[in-house]
Amino acid sequence: MTSAKDPREQLGLVQVYTGNGKGKTTAALGLALRAMGNGLKVAMVQFMKSDQYYGEYRIAKQFPDLTLLPMGRSCLVHEGKAQKEDYEAAEAALARSKELLHSGEYDLLIMDEVNVTVHMGLLDVNSVVDIVKGRPPRVELVLTGRYAPQEIIDLADLVTEMRMIKHPYEQGIPAREGIER
Repeated sequence: MTSAKDPREQLGLVQVYTGNGKGKTTAALGLALRAMGNGLKVAMVQFMKSDQYYGEYRIAKQFPDLTLLPMGRSCLVHEGKAQKEDYEAAEAALARSKELLHSGEYDLLIMDEVNVTVHMGLLDVNSVVDIVKGRPPRVELVLTGRYAPQEIIDLADLVTEMRMIKHPYEQGIPAREGIER
């Protein structure tokens, strides 16, 4: 018979979920569910999403060990057409991520869509690198989103690339409630 260890003793790695395929946020939420099932507290800061469109925000309220903070604007940000409010939202999400990471309250922090935020120039990659390098021990950190910069990949312990082979969007099927949003 094996003795139960405190899962917090093994935390502290950096995971990146990137690529052009579907499933990066979904994978991070699956990890959050597993973590909570093992008694861990989870925070997820969503850089490019608001509380208006995504089902995970509505269900998160039922999980006391999950803090979900959608900090993006309610409109889509198009590359090269970001507005002042988009930059401000990205900076606020970054500051909140750093605060939660160092709060001592959470075992897992997910920075959802942070890679896209960097790719679009809303954040400087070095500000995200500083957070990764300065993270406290025993807090797992997950960064999601397409276009993960090489600087982040180099710091990560685990990198998973979701690659699109086929997607309903290519057939004219828009994002569906409960499946893609």
